[in-house]
Amino acid sequence: MSEFLSELKYDENGLIPAIVQDAASKEVLMLAYMNQEALYKTFETKKTWFYSRSRKCLWNKGETSGNYQAVKKISYDCDKDTLLVEVKPFGNACHTGEKSCFYSVLFKDSAEEEDSQIISSLVERLKSRKRNPQQGSYTSYLFEKGLNKILKKIAEEAGEVIISAKNESKSEMILELSDLLYHSLVLMVEKEIDVTDIKNEMIKRYKK
Repeated sequence: MSEFLSELKYDENGLIPAIVQDAASKEVLMLAYMNQEALYKTFETKKTWFYSRSRKCLWNKGETSGNYQAVKKISYDCDKDTLLVEVKPFGNACHTGEKSCFYSVLFKDSAEEEDSQIISSLVERLKSRKRNPQQGSYTSYLFEKGLNKILKKIAEEAGEVIISAKNESKSEMILELSDLLYHSLVLMVEKEIDVTDIKNEMIKRYKK
């Protein structure tokens, strides 16, 4: 292992950049730096360790916040000068409370939406509405009214899905299923259940 680590290309300060990515959603969570000692500790503990360039010392992600990152896979690029660390995050990666440090958008091509990530994007918006309620927001209203209101809406939407199916209207059923899914996601956020939790459960069932 030590021979392999020595083959990596570190900068003049003995550091190598480490991109941290959610192993399930593939969302980039943060960028930090590791030295050989941080890598050793990461391998040994299976939790992310980094080197702080400002404090000049090692630090364990989550040591003070509790937002640990369980390491699932570490890869390196073709030049051996950058690491990709895939993790299962236990909490937010950013000290601001955001899931990812890359929450500030500099540019986005509005003509090309990230359709494949629409559910994850919606969940993040729901979480934001819960943390920071906005006047006039239906989502904020649901969180304000609480669990019973959310459950009532899910029951209503489930009934409307059944009616639309009986009416044999595909377009109507798509609308009602979308409403049911939205309110189900609101319930997930309310009960602190992540999309990856559902995904992992489905993976377990599929593998069986």
